[in-house]
Amino acid sequence: MKVLYCTSEANPFAGSGGLADVAGSLPHALRQRFIGCRIVMPLYSDIPEELKSTMRFVANFTVPVAWRNQYCGVFEARYNGVMYYFIDNEYYFKRNGLYGFYDDAERFAFFSKACLEMLPHIDFKPDIIHSNDWQTALIPTYYYLFFSHNAWYNNIKNIFTIHNIQYQGMYGWEINDSIVGIPDEYKNLLDHNGKLNFMKGAIENAVRVTTVSPSYANEILNPWFSHELDTILYPRRWKLCGILNGIDNVSYDPETDANIYKNYSIDDMSGKAECKRALQERLGLKQRSDIPMISMVTRMVSHKGLDLVRTSLDQIMREEDIQFVVLGSGDTEYEDFFRYMQGIYPEKLSACFGFVPELARKIYSGSDIFLMPSKSEPCGLSQMISLRYGTIPVVREVGGLRDSIQDSGDGKGNGFTFRNYDAGDMVNAIRRAIGGYWEHDGWEKLVRRAMESDNSWAHSASDYANVYYDTLNWN
Repeated sequence: MKVLYCTSEANPFAGSGGLADVAGSLPHALRQRFIGCRIVMPLYSDIPEELKSTMRFVANFTVPVAWRNQYCGVFEARYNGVMYYFIDNEYYFKRNGLYGFYDDAERFAFFSKACLEMLPHIDFKPDIIHSNDWQTALIPTYYYLFFSHNAWYNNIKNIFTIHNIQYQGMYGWEINDSIVGIPDEYKNLLDHNGKLNFMKGAIENAVRVTTVSPSYANEILNPWFSHELDTILYPRRWKLCGILNGIDNVSYDPETDANIYKNYSIDDMSGKAECKRALQERLGLKQRSDIPMISMVTRMVSHKGLDLVRTSLDQIMREEDIQFVVLGSGDTEYEDFFRYMQGIYPEKLSACFGFVPELARKIYSGSDIFLMPSKSEPCGLSQMISLRYGTIPVVREVGGLRDSIQDSGDGKGNGFTFRNYDAGDMVNAIRRAIGGYWEHDGWEKLVRRAMESDNSWAHSASDYANVYYDTLNWN
């Protein structure tokens, strides 16, 4: 089977979040199941030069963007056994950053059309085109309207994955004539509540729709989580399924990770104590081994549950003998809050801002408890990474957090959970975790269960392979 995996970001070339992790890992895992999966992404200027130097020019052609034609070049490179294709257009992609530009709709309409136009030029006809999130959501619609009746493209099946339903590619219809180019008689395919909606079109036109956890697949049928797309998804729930993402167990391995202060393993945890001491030293906290350190590595936005943290953190810091570490960036109101709290508790709380991958690894390995109280969480990878490093998650039972973390109250779980989006419930779960930390024998058993949790891509890749084969049999 041949698959083209279309994504706006993929590690190690360029990434801004979880999609890059998935795109950089899933195709490689699929190869272990004899599925030939190739990746296509934009040729961003942010891609490191040492990786650009491995690329080879393949072809160039023009891509129709509504009423005009735009240059498109294609480069290729092989990484970790997987073939990557890069769509080149300097006007659209030679910029600092991946997203957030005034013309993102045009940039990714071009990219979506280019992914399809590219195929004959590289002599690769996939059985399945797998598109991801709003940036590539036009691919199933473009395929249906402009390519499916071409003999060369016949019988290609489209699958679309929703990584986060909040971001849909929603615009006013005034951009259609100049950018998207949908014929008037087919505007209903993209129309939702009077807006042009990229993701709505993908849900309509893809053969299958997947999302990144079983719980999230159920949640997005509910108006509370769907951001108004439940009216489109619910009648088509027969084509929807949820597959829990995985993590790269080779990269995230405390026994070999060169980014942490000292390596350790499930059978020799002595290095974790040094990771904690060195992290305390780096962050200017008191170097104490006899105190639980709670950490967060997060985007500082509301749906990550930071309103609950803002409501209760001062109480926790006053009443509990703990340290608290947070790393991330986002909305100014949350960054300012953590700066304020750091000023109040300078020896107990450290706030670090920005995207700092090596520091994130040091926090995962050096802390004891990992807090993730999300309001919504399609899958979440941080809780899986923390398990890998023997750092016990405290999570809200939502989306992929519900599917990957089970409460240890029964002596069998791998973390601590709470159900309601309520600050008091979160504080109670944190206090249960702190109490567990002081029960040393039980905590060692819990840490072992956490590190034995299998969140590798092996399970997820098998589930995707089953969906692919099943989709090929659909009419």
